[in-house]
Amino acid sequence: MKLSDFDYYLPEELIAAEALSERSASRLLVVEPSKLSDQTFANIIEHINANDLLIINNTRVVKARLFGHKPSGGKVEVMLERVVNNNEIIAHVRTSKSIKLGMQILLPNDVSMEVIELLDGIFRLRVSNTPDIYAYLETCGNLPLPPYMHRSANQYDESRYQTVYAKHNGSVAAPTAGLHFTPELLTQIEAKGAKISHVTLHVGSGTFKPVSVENIAEHKMHSEVFSISQETIDLIKHTKLNGGKIIAVGTTSLRTLETVAKRGLVAQNGETDIFITPGFKFEIVDKLITNFHLPKSTLLMLVSAFSGKELITNAYQHAINNKYRFFSYGDAMLLTRGENNE
Repeated sequence: MKLSDFDYYLPEELIAAEALSERSASRLLVVEPSKLSDQTFANIIEHINANDLLIINNTRVVKARLFGHKPSGGKVEVMLERVVNNNEIIAHVRTSKSIKLGMQILLPNDVSMEVIELLDGIFRLRVSNTPDIYAYLETCGNLPLPPYMHRSANQYDESRYQTVYAKHNGSVAAPTAGLHFTPELLTQIEAKGAKISHVTLHVGSGTFKPVSVENIAEHKMHSEVFSISQETIDLIKHTKLNGGKIIAVGTTSLRTLETVAKRGLVAQNGETDIFITPGFKFEIVDKLITNFHLPKSTLLMLVSAFSGKELITNAYQHAINNKYRFFSYGDAMLLTRGENNE
């Protein structure tokens, strides 16, 4: 398939630049082959049954953007991609001149970084003089909102751009489908008899990387770190045996689960660069809760693979016609796996 097959026109005013004050007040478009249903996100509980399993991504967004300077005074911006260990990170580096190995970056609180390796357009940096990298980011970093919001993060974003169940530091973007859940809604889902379990996938900045090739088979996906516990594996198996549905909260949860399905349904830690396009055979996920995705994005290709391209095209046009809010702080969809994946 071609990149242009996944394009659509979105009026600028439908891009949500601010979050709603109430998480579960977002709209929910329930997408079924026979109909499209306009609801509110609080109604999601009506679509989750007692023997179903909801799987969330408990990653936590870190303040991944740092501003510093070279010893000569030139300004430098560092955008974290991944923490390797306390003394080493992988990051994007922006400066007015070309970046060379050995370049020094001076940061607040007497912390410094040195460029030690070039990695396919990003850099490996050695970090000096910080006892704990995540504590340092929390103190001196800036929350990296998606570029289409066209603004810097404020204090409200520091809580609102995290899921209520965020636990493990590592993401540079939120798993946004989870932003709609409140503690009360999660409690109601469990009270109904459904189970809730988790995976961890740390979202990299590559999630915003545009696809630049017309032949999508030539696109190279970024790699992200994930983990899944034995408890979650056991719950998946139990749910499947008892006829329940596996409901993934977000494309990050789905990508983790389908990666695991290909590698063996066992507890594991690893990296995934899985690229899901129409024709992909899903093995675990039955339903997907997700936000609306950018034109020509890999995530739009993923949902088209999951529910069928024609149905997704119709759903997106319905959402635009009915003025749904799009992208990270926008509204949500509930998708069912298409018949071609049964």
